[in-house]
Amino acid sequence: MNVKDNEISGKILVLGGAGFIGSHFVRLITSEFPNFFCVNFDALKYSGNLENLKDVVSNNYRFIKGDICNIDDLSRTFDEFNPDYVINFAAESHVDNSIHGDASAFVNTNVVGVFNILEQIRKRKNIRKFLQVSTDEVYGDLPIESDERFTPDTPLRPNSLYASSKAQADLMCRAYFKTFKVPVVITRCGNNYGTHQYPEKLIPFFILRLLEGKKLPLYGNGQNIRDWVHVIDHAKALSEVLFSAPEGSVYNIGADCPRSNLDVAKRILKHFDADESMIEYVTDRPAHDAKYHIDASLLEKELGFKAEMKFDDSIDEVIQWYIENRSWIDDILSQSKLINKHIVS
Repeated sequence: MNVKDNEISGKILVLGGAGFIGSHFVRLITSEFPNFFCVNFDALKYSGNLENLKDVVSNNYRFIKGDICNIDDLSRTFDEFNPDYVINFAAESHVDNSIHGDASAFVNTNVVGVFNILEQIRKRKNIRKFLQVSTDEVYGDLPIESDERFTPDTPLRPNSLYASSKAQADLMCRAYFKTFKVPVVITRCGNNYGTHQYPEKLIPFFILRLLEGKKLPLYGNGQNIRDWVHVIDHAKALSEVLFSAPEGSVYNIGADCPRSNLDVAKRILKHFDADESMIEYVTDRPAHDAKYHIDASLLEKELGFKAEMKFDDSIDEVIQWYIENRSWIDDILSQSKLINKHIVS
């Protein structure tokens, strides 16, 4: 089922819509779904940036600064806006920060914040769908040599504090659907790449390092595998799930693109005509997941969606965007000291 073929309309509340993935979703909604009024609710913490949406010009778009951890902010926005659809991107997502930084932020935003959202929706009968944007990391990891893939039925076995907080949110969503009939759907996606990604993440971090003439730090031996999907494909998949998926369902989103961190580093080096002498192997981080590989076949079977963008065909354009928009990175770095010396993957 393709949502573009349906005459749907209404009001959509996007929580955390100024971040990397959320901003691409907002751009999709405001450009391709003219019958929707979109409210972007974001706390504008370190990874939220309204510059990500400076090209969004629409009479059907509004930004509200607010925090999902603040019940008054949430309640006031739900009361004023009275949304038909709600999607939540708001999260603390940098694994290294959950290990080396303040882990309480992950509990507050990823667990308590989602509880606050669910409570707002439970009190209202008009909301058609709530989509909780989760992660494949809730499944734990797979052996490097395994041919197994994560399915929506794979048990949740998170290994990091970040993944644990996201898994707790997923379980709450399930409980609210079962107990209170809250119209929840959950998506779990692999590693995203694309433009406007906060430069603590692997690909923009490596690009920035090379622009500064610095080596690329790789955890361990660099063989840890992640399943990559372009953020535009992710945004499109989310629209299909939000508008078409049955309540209580869970879908994996991926592009069947498992790559080792070393392979990703080599691909970026190739764009810069640099060799592997620019790679520096560093001490591995605790509980570093070995491999993620997603089975997204249910999404294609039930909703007719399949990711289209291929990593090797699109990565050069993504790299070039960061090169040409160095000022975007510099503006972020001037406002934040949270870029770690190592990487996240």
